[in-house]
Amino acid sequence: MTMPLSDFDGLLAWEPLQAWIAQQALPGCGPVTECVRLTGGSQNNLFLLSRTDGRFVLRRPPRHLRANSNETMVREARVLAALRDSDVPHPRLYAVCDDPDVIGATFYVMAPLDGFTPMGALPGNYATSDEWRHAMGFSMVDAAAALGRIDADQVGLTDFGKADGWLERQVSRWRTQLESYRDTPGYPGTSLPDIDTVGDWLERHRPKTCRVGVIHGDFQFANVMFSHERPELIGLVDWELSTLGDPLLDLGWLLSSWTEPGDPQVGGRTPAVTPWAGFPTRDALVRRYGELSGRSMTDMPWYAVLACFKLACLLEGSYSRACAGKASMEMGLFLHNYATWLMARARQLCE
Repeated sequence: MTMPLSDFDGLLAWEPLQAWIAQQALPGCGPVTECVRLTGGSQNNLFLLSRTDGRFVLRRPPRHLRANSNETMVREARVLAALRDSDVPHPRLYAVCDDPDVIGATFYVMAPLDGFTPMGALPGNYATSDEWRHAMGFSMVDAAAALGRIDADQVGLTDFGKADGWLERQVSRWRTQLESYRDTPGYPGTSLPDIDTVGDWLERHRPKTCRVGVIHGDFQFANVMFSHERPELIGLVDWELSTLGDPLLDLGWLLSSWTEPGDPQVGGRTPAVTPWAGFPTRDALVRRYGELSGRSMTDMPWYAVLACFKLACLLEGSYSRACAGKASMEMGLFLHNYATWLMARARQLCE
């Protein structure tokens, strides 16, 4: 006797979903017979669906939709479709559904990746080999450089973001975002250090020009997958912050997740993965990106500061939601402490 599939507290509705799946060109045949909720993704939900001779991953927004949840799913699917014939490592998109009558929200289906997300203790050879970790770091930069080479116009993403004035609006955009949290119930107001000092530095040292392309928007260990068999990044995932901008910001974002001697000792920050020995230095990552992209890296310090500034402002939003009882306070405090470290790192880079 076949057991009924779980709807995971209303996140899936199997009768309309099975009907929709039957109409798509997806791997395998017949109805879905197994569904496993995957780990990863603090805002969205991932499910591995299996049927005869086929498996695929369904990604949908949280149960309580935000104002832009459905639009975000469409944007994620759009960028994955645009990258299909590129050398950017990413999961292949199979289909997208914007009909709310299927599961109550927009969702898309993509190919599963046979790998792992590197967070905390590394597995296998990644844990025992300095050489594997060294290659791991460079593989992340290689993926960032590959994405940075994408021509938005050629892949149909000309209108994926606002290219004009991108440099000029960055500081005001994220300052405004930070200030918007003040009205959140229970939020004590920002206590992030050096917001004005760093913001003013960014305005004074803003590059005269930039090269606008497709950016991932949250390029860090939590949003990549690596092969178990070799030290190679096999997929960039979680594209909800993707947009148009200078791809050097993705590199700056990656650098903010790095750990080196001399980093600020605030906020209780620890390396994103362990062990850390063997990873390339930040300077080595920047040099490799420059070699792969052919770009001058003269302005890279500015993008590294902007990445810390922007990410700190975004993380403080998660803290404000925790203060309002809409998220775990434990996680909210963790992210607030990380935001504090990011601002200390930004101030360090400004000096």
